[in-house]
This record gives sequence, structure tokens and C-alpha cells, in this order.
Amino acid sequence: MSKLPSILAEIVARKRQEVSRRQARMPRHELEQQSHARSPARGFVEAINNKVISGRNAVIAEIKKASPSAGLIRPDFDPAGIAMQYQQGGAACLSVLTDQHYFQGEDSYLQQARAACELPVLRKDFTVDHYQVVETSALGADAMLLIVAALSDVQLAEFASHANELGLDVLVEVHDEAELERALQLEQRLVGINNRDLHQFETDLATSEKLIKLMPEDRLVVAESGIHSRSDIDRLNNCGINAFLIGEALMRQPDPGAALTALLKP
Repeated sequence: MSKLPSILAEIVARKRQEVSRRQARMPRHELEQQSHARSPARGFVEAINNKVISGRNAVIAEIKKASPSAGLIRPDFDPAGIAMQYQQGGAACLSVLTDQHYFQGEDSYLQQARAACELPVLRKDFTVDHYQVVETSALGADAMLLIVAALSDVQLAEFASHANELGLDVLVEVHDEAELERALQLEQRLVGINNRDLHQFETDLATSEKLIKLMPEDRLVVAESGIHSRSDIDRLNNCGINAFLIGEALMRQPDPGAALTALLKP
């Protein structure tokens, strides 16, 4: 694992402290009981794949209140209402930020969003411990994120396997060739290419265009970050990418669902 970008190193260190506090409040065995009692997971990968094989673009529509790079994105924040709008707008799945310190997220936002719609939901957070894998299931999420840059090969393999055992799908996120090589060692179909440079915080769709050429045909690829317009989607379609995670571009609109419908129009 290469040297972490400073912001990611800071987030990971803080997340480990947070996990310790959460474990003190609720022991893992109690979380596991909640996980066993949860409703069945909705197929996250299946929902994306169904859109793609039918010839449509699949969008993971993100519910995000704020971010370190953009600050407060949406002051009038209603996760349930936004989830319903996204479903009506044609989203394949949802992504909900639950990190509190950097994204002003809450676990309850995921639960509110999932209860308000029928879409599968990704818990978007920084996973650094097995405790969070169980927690993600207990919250009712259908998928979880693993960021290759933040984890060792052993952690990636163990967390992914643990998630699958609990019925969760996994989105494995990469930023460059070295991370992609590590991600492909996992038996996880869904690979996200994040176009944001974690050192400079700039986005460049050329990252997706470059890495898709190295992707095996059996992987389902999601382009993340920097997707703002129909022309961005068309550009990525041209290199063979048909699934996208889109957040800020939708969250800044008065009606995120209507904005998504407009993006999906040919």
C-alpha cells in the first residue's frame, strides 16, 4: 500500500478513533444481533447490471449534505424526500453519506432514505474495521464501499469476504493503475473508478478513460466524481462505461430527481 494522501490519512485516523467510541457504546455482538434481524438486502450489483444489460445508463444517485472540498452542498436536506425523487427520476441505486465529521452525514440518513424507496442503498463511508462491516449490515444497507487507497490487501480481502457473508455487495474504489491492480485481486464484480485526485482534489474524466482499458470484461465499472452533464455521460459511454455515481451535480438542483431525469435523457 503506497503512502496515503494527507486528507485520506487524516480521515482514516479519525475513523479508527470513531470506531473505538462506537464499540464502547455498542459491543459487536449486539450489532450482530441487529444484522441477523435486518430485512433482506436488495441486490445492489443486480440493479446496476439490469440497467446496463437493457441498454440504459445506470446511475447510483448520491444523497450528500456536504463534502470537504465543496463545503455545505444542500442546506434543505431531506434524505427521505430526495430518495423518493431519485427513484422517480430513474436511479438504479442510492448512495448515502454516513460520515459525520467530513460530510455532515448520519446513519439515520441511510435508514430514512432506504425506508422511503425500493432502491438498493450503498453506505458511503470509510471502512477501516470489521466492526463497520457488521454495522453497515445492521443499519440496513445493501452495499458498502471499500477504498483501495485506504486499506491493505489483507484488509480488502477480509472486509470484502465479511461483507459478502452478511449478504452485502461491495463497491471497490480505485484512483489509479496500481490500485486497480490490487482491486482486481478481489472477487468483487463492482469496481468504481474515482476521477478525483486525492492529492489535488481535482477531477479528470480521463482517469476513467484510461483505467477502463485495463478492466477485465467480467467487471462492472462505475465512474465516480466529475460527472455533471449529459456530455460527460456521453463521453464515458464512448469508452464503454455505462454506470455512474453522481452526487453534487444533482444535490445542488432544486429537484434532484428531475435533474437526474434530464441527465438520463438521450
